[in-house]
Formats: sequence, C-alpha cells, structure tokens
Amino acid sequence: MTQKTYVAGVGMIQFSKPGASPSYIDMGAEATRMALKDADLDYNLVQQAYVGYVYGDSTCGQSALYEVGLSGIPVVNVNNNCSTGSSALFLARQAVESGMVECALALGFEQMQAGALKAHWDDRPMTQPKAWSVADALVGDVEVPPALKKFGGAGREHMQKYGTRMETFAAIRAKASRHAANNPLALFKNIVTTEDVMNDKVMWPGVMTRLMACPPTCGAAAAIVCSEAFARKHGLRTDVVILAQSMTTDRPVAFEPPSMIELVGFDMSRRAAREVYEKAGIDPREIRVAELHDCFAHNELLTYEALGFCGIGEAERFVLDGDNTYGGQVVTNPSGGLLSKGHPLGATGLAQCYELTHQLRGTANARQVDGLHHALQHNIGLGGACVVTLYGRG
Repeated sequence: MTQKTYVAGVGMIQFSKPGASPSYIDMGAEATRMALKDADLDYNLVQQAYVGYVYGDSTCGQSALYEVGLSGIPVVNVNNNCSTGSSALFLARQAVESGMVECALALGFEQMQAGALKAHWDDRPMTQPKAWSVADALVGDVEVPPALKKFGGAGREHMQKYGTRMETFAAIRAKASRHAANNPLALFKNIVTTEDVMNDKVMWPGVMTRLMACPPTCGAAAAIVCSEAFARKHGLRTDVVILAQSMTTDRPVAFEPPSMIELVGFDMSRRAAREVYEKAGIDPREIRVAELHDCFAHNELLTYEALGFCGIGEAERFVLDGDNTYGGQVVTNPSGGLLSKGHPLGATGLAQCYELTHQLRGTANARQVDGLHHALQHNIGLGGACVVTLYGRG
C-alpha cells in the first residue's frame, strides 16, 4: 500500500557568502526550527530525519539536529553531490509513502568554501573517472575549473549542434536576475541585462562569462513531510502534495557515444521527468512553474529540452520567445535559481522545495505565478543522481 505524502512545513534561511555564514550546525538547526514552526509541529512528533550535505564529516546531521532536540529518532546522512537535498527529500517521501513512518524531516545544509568546487581527498581516486575520460577527450586541456569544463563543454556542444548563441545563455542569466529581484531570500538581487552578462569577465572565450555560473554559498533549508492521516490528526496543512517523484542514475548513453550534453545528465533528467509525468498522468506542457538546476546558464537551457518544455534543439527559440518567464509557457526559477541564490550543495534541493511550496500555497508574493495546479522541481548531481519531483495542490 502507498499513501499520499504532503509537505506540511518548509523552512529556509538566507544564504550567504562563504566565510560570512553561521556554522552548519546553527544553519541546519535554524532551518529545521523554521520548518517545524511553519508546520506548527513539535519536533518530538517527527519519526525519522534525512539530512543532506556534501562537504562535512560523518554525522553532521546529528550535530545539527541535536540542537533542535534529542528525540532519539533515526537520522540518515545523505551525500549525492549537487542533488543531495532533493535526495534527502526523496528518502523522506519514500518513508512516508510506503507507510514506514507517518512524518519525516528532510534537511539540507552546506558550509561552503570560497572558489570553485574541488576534491578534498588526494590520497584516493577521484570520483567520476568515466566522465573525466570523456570530458578530457572532447574538451581537451582548456584551463577552467572542473565543473565549468563539464557544463561549459555541454553548452558549447549545443552551440555547435544547433547554432545556439552565447547571448542566449546571457539572456537566461538576465532573466534569473529579474526574478531574484522579487525574492527577499536571494543573495544576488541586482538586475543585470544580457549585455551586462556578455561584458562580464570571460571564463571561457566564446562559451561563458563569470555571471553565467552560480557562485558557492552557504545555507540550509528543510521540509516536513507527512501522511494525510498524520496531518489530520495533528491539524497540519494538506494544501501541497507530492504527486510523483523519480530518482535516476546514469546509463551507458552518458558515456558512449561521447557527448558532453549526455555527460552532464541529460538522459538522467529526461528519464526522471518522463517517469514523473507518466505516474501523475500529465503532459509537460501543463507545467506553469519549475525550479530547475541552473548551476550554469548552459545547464538551464539544456534542461528545458530534457524536461520536455520544448523539443530537442529548440531551447534557444524557447528563450527568445520569452517562454521561460512570466507571461510565457513556464516560469523557470521564480526564486532566481542557483544563479541568484548561489549553490550550497546540500541545501539547494530543499530550497527549491521551499519556493515551490509557497508557489502552490499562493504565498510567493511578488514572485507568484497565478493559476497553479502543479509545480516541477529538477535537481541534478553529477556522478550521478537526478531527482525530479512533481508537486500539486492538495
């Protein structure tokens, strides 16, 4: 038997630059308290917790939650690269849907260091060895940070295949800034134009400027999920429900034939989205709002096609027609996305959940997308894991 899973409460703290944030313990505890307050729920009623972070020692989840309460519940620590937060949500939802528990907490946080992402262990093989061999063969020795090499290389491949212009990626970044201007929790609220983005520091000639990449930030976000029976027993809200959710990992197509677009998770994203649409019985063109993984403007463009918002090779027209913003087909990243909030890896997926929960509640204020029945979340971590979640009005 399965039971519906509702999002009863969400919490998110203001993200901040590395070196300017509280500790992960304080951030994680505060986001949890905020979610509990939003749900009007006592922590002692939470039966399991799934806590996501990438850069930390073991049992960081317990360290943060012990500041909220010593309830003795199981705490599972989760690390799935950039999709860590939504992986924690996947496990919490799965526990409730299966009837294993009636109420679970998903928490994600990250205390990031300044600069590009890097490996922290130099006495063992790096992860993603298959991916790096493909990237090195296709891109060569371009002197850029590792993540930029992969996502920039994927964007460059789209340019070469379909004639996509660098200005289109810049337009996506400009759109993100316009959305972020209405989000009090966005770290970067300054509106920039396509020209501003094009004139920023060049990171990869002909491919990317600095503003097209999300910065590392520190932060935390959390969600309380529960069954309908639990919600009714404790007087919790049931206005947002998880209609469908899918987690995928790589298949052979990610590596052969060699393609940078496939290497950064296109197949994972497309399969996860299709599974969600099929389970919920909806068409992607019915989606009016989505929070998707815009770690680089290039990946946002690729994701339009992977999620079925437009056809393969049609993403540039999708952008130029304004179909990715208010008044268009689907408002993508009304929060401003990773490009404007930054990307505290473990928190990102749950920050997306926070935004979409408020969108479906009708409490997103100046960011509100009207007439919503569904909201889609896409969160990807190379290595790999992709989580796509479809929310609906309860």
